[in-house]
Amino acid sequence: MPGRNGGGEDGAGLSMDGAAKALPSRADFRFFRPHTVRYVELDTQGIVFNAHYLTWYDEAVSDYLRAAGWDYQGEVKASGADFHVVRGLVEYRVAIGRAQRIEVAARATRIGRSSITFVPAVFPAAEDTLLATGEIVWVLTDQASRRPVPVPDRLRALLAAHEGRAF
Repeated sequence: MPGRNGGGEDGAGLSMDGAAKALPSRADFRFFRPHTVRYVELDTQGIVFNAHYLTWYDEAVSDYLRAAGWDYQGEVKASGADFHVVRGLVEYRVAIGRAQRIEVAARATRIGRSSITFVPAVFPAAEDTLLATGEIVWVLTDQASRRPVPVPDRLRALLAAHEGRAF
């Protein structure tokens, strides 16, 4: 089945731009959000319907930011700026079925001037098998002008401390 065990790479393990791509492992992450797959998340084949992965990724990234110490709603209210998703990619590795206990991991991998790139990944609870991965890119935007604005230094510092590395 296309997309069920290969995702967005060719048979040689290359990303869509032709660069070699390393798949994430459980050891690459510090944040995990537990989830049990619900019946309503399944398609007619009895596996998770593709759109639910993006919901899981969004929940994991939001909880990841809270775990890092970012008051998302408070910052939006104070600054008038909010993040918009400009890229959402899902790569399916292994089919996920009903009642499966999983953990959705998230980490920031890049912070640009106005954007943050996150890598989410799905693993069976307490196991190392990569079930799915992807990429989420957010751009911080002034809500009045709808123009990109710089990522606050405070958020950059929180994520650097949370990840234990500089961005």
